[in-house]
Amino acid sequence: MRIIKNEALVKRNGRIGQWTSLSALAVLGIGMYLSFQRPDLFAYSIGALILGFTMTQVGMYYSSRFGRSPRPDEKLDAGLKGLPGDVTLYHYIGPVPHLLVGSMGIWALLPYHQRGAVMYDRNRWRIRGGGFMQAYMTIFGQEGIGRPDTEATGQIQAVRKHLAAGMEESSIPPINAVLVFTHDQAEVDAAGAPIPAVHIKKLKDLLRQRVKESPLRSDELLRIKACLPQE
Repeated sequence: MRIIKNEALVKRNGRIGQWTSLSALAVLGIGMYLSFQRPDLFAYSIGALILGFTMTQVGMYYSSRFGRSPRPDEKLDAGLKGLPGDVTLYHYIGPVPHLLVGSMGIWALLPYHQRGAVMYDRNRWRIRGGGFMQAYMTIFGQEGIGRPDTEATGQIQAVRKHLAAGMEESSIPPINAVLVFTHDQAEVDAAGAPIPAVHIKKLKDLLRQRVKESPLRSDELLRIKACLPQE
């Protein structure tokens, strides 16, 4: 498997997360100081606290994706290790953050690090369990699962639009998306879901099954990769 990664973007966003988090602490400190020492500047202290909290969210968002190892891209790299040489994995360099192209088709990979039981119930994605830490992270910096089917649809459309700029739209094979849960304590039951969802340990099994069902021809694969970044 070949991996093409925008290392410069990863480093830049990691620094953004680090410096935003540090700046948020300073702003929060100023807000706390004003609230206790200068009650006459109450409005300014509230403004500083709101700004500091917002900066904390931004900092944790960037840090969780780009600053803490193993990052989502590193987890996907490890989980997909051993796939054949015709497979290329693109990180932060194509039309979507994580894109896999190979004989098993075109796949937008959407990684999630939530813990607990992941299920699709009554037309909604839900996470049950996970304990105190999951609730804490949902409030402070780690977004909930939300509507990943909507995000997946958007990524599929983005990939199709990108490929259509370099090849006949009628010749573009089906584009797939899969939710990949990377936390060791995640349990996935996506029966009836509009898009597949698996634990990262089972991702290769899903892809290998798709190779057996509907593999891409080598000429199709070459045309698709010619439309994507080479380095």
